[in-house]
Amino acid sequence: MKDIITLAIESSCDETCAAILKNGREILSNVVSTQIDLHKKFGGVVPEVASRKHIENIELVIQSALDEAKLSFKDIDVIGVTYGPGLVGALLVGLSSAKALSFALDIPLVGVNHIEGHIAANFIEHKDLEPPFVCLIVSGGHTHLVEVKGYGEYEILGKTRDDAAGEAFDKIARALNLGYPGGPKIDKLSKIGNKKAIDFPRIYLEEDSFDFSFSGLKSAVLNYLNSKKMKNEEIVVEDVAASFQEAVLDVLVDKSIKAARVKGYDKVVLAGGVAANSGLREKLSEKGKEYNIDIKYPPLSLCTDNAAMIGCAAYYDYLNGKVSDLYLNAVPNLKLGQK
Repeated sequence: MKDIITLAIESSCDETCAAILKNGREILSNVVSTQIDLHKKFGGVVPEVASRKHIENIELVIQSALDEAKLSFKDIDVIGVTYGPGLVGALLVGLSSAKALSFALDIPLVGVNHIEGHIAANFIEHKDLEPPFVCLIVSGGHTHLVEVKGYGEYEILGKTRDDAAGEAFDKIARALNLGYPGGPKIDKLSKIGNKKAIDFPRIYLEEDSFDFSFSGLKSAVLNYLNSKKMKNEEIVVEDVAASFQEAVLDVLVDKSIKAARVKGYDKVVLAGGVAANSGLREKLSEKGKEYNIDIKYPPLSLCTDNAAMIGCAAYYDYLNGKVSDLYLNAVPNLKLGQK
């Protein structure tokens, strides 16, 4: 059987990415041009600035991916590209490039859901991983518990009703004047802070629910900080960070393990930007051992936005006959499982 070479493009937020994969799971190149330093001064991603930077970077990043893989356009069999969810202007840059290449090279185009890409990152790292399993997807924009029934086949068990976990991390980091991006900074401080110093609430919702809610916790932390400031009392930033993180992780981990047990799975897979959080990895792994549940997560390089994960998802969609036409458009609010 002939090897299938996929060129993948990802531009949903503030990273311009291109990757080349062989047969979906072998990375030949994975190039990421990040804009973190550009957006730092604004305290978050500015959509118009991100879009302009993508336009500047996209051709260079695609060529770098080809050069690193020692391949040319004539070696590519299929093109995968993120078409949502994300920032509409940013998505359109990658999408336009992918459609132009698909047309010019006369090769199939596969539109990929960015959230599905995060799940697929685990297939690259764990060569023996096959569905079905439960996946916890945690990022700046999403917090989902998903039953992965097959390649490209999902059932959402639960999702956030308000803030995503990563969004809550960024907001609390801003309140603590830690800067952007907030998640890694809170994780770092949590290692030296006392996670039992402040008893922040754990929101579990209804007993049988796998949904999440972090707005109440966020409000509790902000109220704590305001109260301390009004009384001129010292705020131990490390303790606030550690106590807040622990409250988030307790809920994420408990619900993930419960979902696996209810559904009868012995595997929980972690995905998304917050999957890079060391506290989450440790806590989930510990709880997994307690219940004989195998915990898998991607390497740090595949947790944040990248094109390799998009290429992997595109490969399995292509094998399943899910090919897009050149009318494919950006869908900024695309939901998991929506086509």
